[in-house]
Amino acid sequence: MILAGKQGILRFCYIERRIHCGTSMRRSHHQSIATWLAIALLAMLLALLLAACAAYNADTQANPQQPSEQQPLAHQPYDIVIRNGLVYDGSGADPVLADVAIRGDRIAAIGNDLGAARTSIDARGKAVAPGFINMLSWATESLIEDGRSLSDIKQGVTLEVFGEGWSMGPLNEAMKQQLLAQQSDIHFAIDWTTLGDYLNYLQDKGVAPNVASFVGATTVRIHVLGEDDVDPDLQQLAQMQELVRAAMREGALGVGSSLIYAPAFYAETDELVALMQAAAEYDGRYISHLRSEGNRLLEAVDELIEIAERSGSGAEIYHLKAAGRDNWPKLAQVFAKVEQARARGLDISANMYNYTAGATGLDAAMPPWVQAGGYQAWAERLRDPAIRARLRTEIATPTDAWENLYLAAGGADKLLLIGFKNPALKPLTGMTLAQVAQQRETDVIDAMMDLVIEDGSRVGTVYFLMSEDNVRAKLAQPWISFGSDAESSAPEGAFLLSSTHPRAYGNVARLLGQYVRDEQVISLAEAIRKLTSMPATNLKLADRGRLQPGYYADVVIFDPAAIHDHASYAEPMQFATGVSEVLVNGEIVLRAGEHTGALPGRVVRGPGYVGH
Repeated sequence: MILAGKQGILRFCYIERRIHCGTSMRRSHHQSIATWLAIALLAMLLALLLAACAAYNADTQANPQQPSEQQPLAHQPYDIVIRNGLVYDGSGADPVLADVAIRGDRIAAIGNDLGAARTSIDARGKAVAPGFINMLSWATESLIEDGRSLSDIKQGVTLEVFGEGWSMGPLNEAMKQQLLAQQSDIHFAIDWTTLGDYLNYLQDKGVAPNVASFVGATTVRIHVLGEDDVDPDLQQLAQMQELVRAAMREGALGVGSSLIYAPAFYAETDELVALMQAAAEYDGRYISHLRSEGNRLLEAVDELIEIAERSGSGAEIYHLKAAGRDNWPKLAQVFAKVEQARARGLDISANMYNYTAGATGLDAAMPPWVQAGGYQAWAERLRDPAIRARLRTEIATPTDAWENLYLAAGGADKLLLIGFKNPALKPLTGMTLAQVAQQRETDVIDAMMDLVIEDGSRVGTVYFLMSEDNVRAKLAQPWISFGSDAESSAPEGAFLLSSTHPRAYGNVARLLGQYVRDEQVISLAEAIRKLTSMPATNLKLADRGRLQPGYYADVVIFDPAAIHDHASYAEPMQFATGVSEVLVNGEIVLRAGEHTGALPGRVVRGPGYVGH
């Protein structure tokens, strides 16, 4: 009698019942001791089979759709195996020569001789690492225009983190109308209201990278208070806290602020503490463009640490820098303050971009009081001769009262104009403010004010502010990760209508090529840790940031000897090279350096997310 599988067990159970009946009939006859022993042994075997029958019946009732026969999962081919690569797991440990197997959207195994796969990728001579995390991304609109995220995907970025002060929700109707009016080269309908709605919109539309966001302190403030220089009363502050709580339940990572800009500048420390206390109920993190990166840098760091301590949350400094030559020596004191706070048990970190110039708008060269009430009120004031006369003095005069990037850069020749909304002004793209003023035969501060009026925007501007030595010093700090502070685009279509900062195309590649391989400021294993597991841990992301069985299969394969950034300030839209493959949630997005068209990106939600 040959029995196989569960059907065989059922058949044996039926035969057993017949044998049992026959045996009871024969008990009246005298039989030999040998026969009884045989029957006893058979009864024991049959009892074991009865137990198996019962287990089978229970399993069938619990899983009625389960097939009668099933090949063990371990014997099935993997979906993808990355073979022969030097595997960096993201922990900062030395790499190992191994294969990485993927099944579905997860890493299934890491080792040698892992067996068959439907797709094999040969990574011989290359590094295999977790997908890189961009801690400060402005791809909020560029991903609507082009979900491929080419400039970042070609550098191995698999997660874009938004929310520097402004987030794409929560929005009220007035905010939606303003956002529509401010659109420039990229045009889109606003089919969402909350931050969670926006992130789901991107996922449903289709994007290559994963996306996540902080909720913007500026966004929450405008939602309740508008753009005037006012303080919230207790009821308004409670409304703002409820907006934060709602965003946290939708998956926001915490609260992000950008305190040099109006109207964020108007928020007092107590207001920010209150918002963070609401976020801390959901284990959220505070992240901030400090109130000053220049003359009051040290005081601004103190404020961030105070907010963390009073709210009971972790905190991170956006794009840490000492802006302006006179402030460059302060960076060592910033390091000391952060180290002291960490020694006290506070969770303080920072991120950076790998360049000596920043990029923002001309609003960062004007005092916040003139911007109160939003763009229209700002532009109207700039038309007033008396106000213009006052601004000529204030903008040219050093101060600690507000952040003046015009003076921090050292003059109009250090301001590069890269983004205009008005088609008539687009020929000025790539010129310095000094060149525009000379062309117009006007004072540089007057030219600055005129451009804001004529363009209907704050005018995208690159400011040369930082020291190369300080860039290297920041790289060496173990608590600093990386963010581009830029969009993710492509040198085509609507993106060609404006310029950009080279960090949009080269931030990660510049790190891994120039600073790791060529200058050896930090090791490759440490750079990968700071691009992967460190930010994932800070953000409390489940199953992201490591190459480890059970983790999501966000993977980048690159050649450490060849990775290189090509973007410059003169020609910023130049793709980095050296990354050959990128996988997001187990799908190949980049193959042999070319985009596959796959758009598998998902919303990555924070620790307070309440699933629906």
